[in-house]
Amino acid sequence: MERRLILASASPRRAELLAAMGLRFDVVVSNADETPVPGSSPAEAAVTIAFSKALQVQHIHPDAIVLGADTMVILGDPYQKDGVVYYAKPADPDDAARMLTELSGRIHHVVTGVAVVWRASDGRLCGRMEAVATRVQFRVLTTQEIAAYVATGEPMDKAGAYAIQGGAAAFVERVEGDYYNVVGLSLASVRRLLRGLVRDVGRVPPVPRVPFPIASC
Repeated sequence: MERRLILASASPRRAELLAAMGLRFDVVVSNADETPVPGSSPAEAAVTIAFSKALQVQHIHPDAIVLGADTMVILGDPYQKDGVVYYAKPADPDDAARMLTELSGRIHHVVTGVAVVWRASDGRLCGRMEAVATRVQFRVLTTQEIAAYVATGEPMDKAGAYAIQGGAAAFVERVEGDYYNVVGLSLASVRRLLRGLVRDVGRVPPVPRVPFPIASC
């Protein structure tokens, strides 16, 4: 009998991406702390938080394979501990406008940690995890563009205050790396981590047509 797969995330975007792969899964939202651990790099922090989310749900559902993820938007090197500016979900529209103003005309990274946790037949806790970083370049945005986008409400539940698959697609000049990682979950990473655990890992859907160049990944 195939084990139940659980997505430990409230993100509708992650659920949509897993469904697009053809995977069967349930959603159980984790209440794990999403604060980056002091002294860690963004990649380390994202993996740690993703693992904490998966582990918290796995304790409740010990027979399941649990997938956790955490996405953060940063200025700086995703693999260095110093000189990094984090952009979480905005607190209010003014905060969203501030974030977009600071990202305007600049290169930033979207870092997603993905973790899969399950128990072996002898009860041992097992896990696989990795972090994926994608480089995104914004064009220079006008104050009017930012205000109009914030007014749509779309930025309010997004790290970095934007959705690349939504209205902010027109802000992006270039993506280097995994496009789906910017949406919220690297599907190539999911395939690697679930290999051998889920019978039909599914396929990675093609990247949609977008108005900016995407480098090979």
